[in-house]
Amino acid sequence: MQHTGTQQAGMHGAEVSSATRDDESLVRRIRALEDKEALRGLMMRGWRALDLRDWETWTACWADDATLEFGPWETVRGKEAIRTTVERAEAPYPSMQHHILNAHFTIEDDDRATGIGYMWFVAVTEPGQIASPYSMGGPYEWEFRRGADGWLLTRLRVGVWWTRGEDALKALE
Repeated sequence: MQHTGTQQAGMHGAEVSSATRDDESLVRRIRALEDKEALRGLMMRGWRALDLRDWETWTACWADDATLEFGPWETVRGKEAIRTTVERAEAPYPSMQHHILNAHFTIEDDDRATGIGYMWFVAVTEPGQIASPYSMGGPYEWEFRRGADGWLLTRLRVGVWWTRGEDALKALE
């Protein structure tokens, strides 16, 4: 069967249209992967800074209007109030580790994302007494917004499902 110029042009247009859709799909998928990696990096950088008491780096991970919901506390609103509350609560611990486990991120749209994971917090409650640390764990729920400089945390909800050892400092109550 012979094709006329019009038929050939139409077929070529369909191929281009299909290729364009494939390219657009690939770009969307790559961007989603990059965004998920950026969110993972934000959380790792922020929580490592928290362990090191690098409050500037940790606070830079939060949006100005962020909220923190933590089991035993009232909701804390605003990046600076969150910093003040957490800095004061964690100051008594000689050392601590914040672990983020089983993190999963969902890109909701171009500038919003959510995430879930688990917290495992371990702290030394007395200098020199590293053999019996206090620990707790529970679920994390995160909400993020893309800002001019990248992703920021807008909401953190932390549940406490279990504890181990004694928190003689009672700093997180």
